[in-house]
Formats: sequence, structure tokens, C-alpha cells
Amino acid sequence: MSDDFLWCEKYRPRKIEDCVLPDSLKETFTQLLSGGELPNMIFSGGPGIGKTTVARALCSELDLDYLLINGSEEGNIDTLRGRIKQFASTVSLQGGYKVVILDEADYLNPQSTQPALRAFIEEFSNNCRFILTCNFKNRIIEPLHSRCSVYEFAIPNTEKPKIAAGFFKRLTQILETEGVEYDQKTLATLVEKYFPDWRRVLNECQRYSVSGRIDPGILVNLADENVKNLMTYLKDKDFGKMRRWVADNIDTEPAAIFRKIYDTMCDYLKPESVPQVVLILAQYQYWNAFVSDHELNIVACMTEIMVTSEWKA
Repeated sequence: MSDDFLWCEKYRPRKIEDCVLPDSLKETFTQLLSGGELPNMIFSGGPGIGKTTVARALCSELDLDYLLINGSEEGNIDTLRGRIKQFASTVSLQGGYKVVILDEADYLNPQSTQPALRAFIEEFSNNCRFILTCNFKNRIIEPLHSRCSVYEFAIPNTEKPKIAAGFFKRLTQILETEGVEYDQKTLATLVEKYFPDWRRVLNECQRYSVSGRIDPGILVNLADENVKNLMTYLKDKDFGKMRRWVADNIDTEPAAIFRKIYDTMCDYLKPESVPQVVLILAQYQYWNAFVSDHELNIVACMTEIMVTSEWKA
């Protein structure tokens, strides 16, 4: 599927003024544009909230060449070194500095890849800036923090209704442009359910829109499709997509995730694997009451299911 086909790319804002952001953040980035100079930056916040969109918009408005790298998919140290050095060691065709946007930088190995990234920032400081995006800034090593300005993509409680209303309006405009009918109450429920993950709302609406209408059926379909995606990642032993699924769904009560897998596993697993998976789910659900990092505990559970289970064809 091409990026042009995806609504989240087709309708991605190209300017800061078009981004749905808290007032303070929008003002900060507008001031950066006025100054015409970008520092090295870390954008921290939940998935789908607009970190990468803002990074790309800043580069676009300042007419800067940029390289976008996904840390969860291209985080191998050799790949990273090769791509960054090839890009950063050449002069920009625009005459200014270049920008490396490193998406999901918190997925990079903190013992090897992140220290190497620190060295790249220092080596190419004369002609290159770095923008790192992450869901969890505490997973970025301190030497990177000290070399970057950190911006939190957090939405104050007082601004949440305004931000949600702004995205709701944007969503209805997209659906009308695409010729998709919609039920306003259903859209409002979707926005509230996944707030502030705008990318996920848009992706789900596009997927369901093949029927030509967004109606309450999407709310039922979402849960089933979401678990189906997870089970596919486990079956394919796709650790990267599984880990991202967990990160995207970590706000869901962990017990509900374990229960949904328990309820549907017989549709995906060979019978001889079912008893073992029941024991795995029970063990990790018990541990979840005591661990400090729920995401790590769920990823560990999914990994054990992934490597020990036999799957139906």
C-alpha cells in the first residue's frame, strides 16, 4: 500500500499552523520557525499524537533537506551508521543544514546504538541537526538528553476538549472529502476512545470506510480486528510489530488484553498449544500486579507465546 493511499499520509499537515496541538506547543514551534534555526530536539509523547508530523512540518517550512529513519525497524547500528553518514556527510542542495528525523528513538539499544547516535550528533554538528521522537523519554540515555532540547507532547486537561474538537472537525472534513458518510456520535466515541492517538483513529476510519459509511459497527469490529492483528504478529514471529502493538495498546487494562487472548486463542492455536498458553497467560497476569513496567511484562508474555506455540495454518 503506497503512502499516498494512506489517509494519515495524504492528509498529514504540512505546516505547523495546521497541526492540532496545544497552544503552548504551537507557539513554541512557531517561534522556532520565526528564528529560522532548529536545535537538536527530542519530541516525547504517546503514539499518533503528531511528533513526526511536527518534525516534518518544521523541515518543510524551513526548506530543509531531511532524512526520516524508523528506529524500531531500522535501528540496527550498522544500518543507522551507514544511512546517517551517507546523508549527513554531504552538503545540502538547499544551501543550509540538514535534519535527521529519528522516529521511535526509544527503541534503539541504549548500550550500543544510542551512544553511537550521540557520537553522530557531535561529528556532524556543523551541517546537521537531529530530531528524535519517542514514546518514553526515560528510555533515551542522558548524554542524548543533554545534547537536545526536550519537548513534551502533553495535552493539559484544560485544553483536551478544544484539542479533541479540533481533531473531530478535521476528521469530518476528511470523511466528507473522501465521500464517506458518518454517524457523528460514533465518531465522537472513536475520538474519545483513542484520544490523543489521531493516527489510529484515522487508520481505523479508513479501514472501515470501504462500506461507504462510519457507523456503530466499527466499535464492535475494532476490538476483534485489533486482537486478530496481534495474533498474526505472534504467528509470524514479527517481534517489531508485536512490540509496537503492545505500546499502542498499553493504556488498555492489561487484564483485558490477557482475557481477550484467552477468549480467542483457540481460533489461532493448534490444540496441543492451548494448555501451555493458558499457563503462560495466568503466570504473566499474576506478575502484572507486582511489576513496575507493565509494557515490558506484556511484551515478555507475548514473546513466550510467540516462541513456544504451534499455530493453525
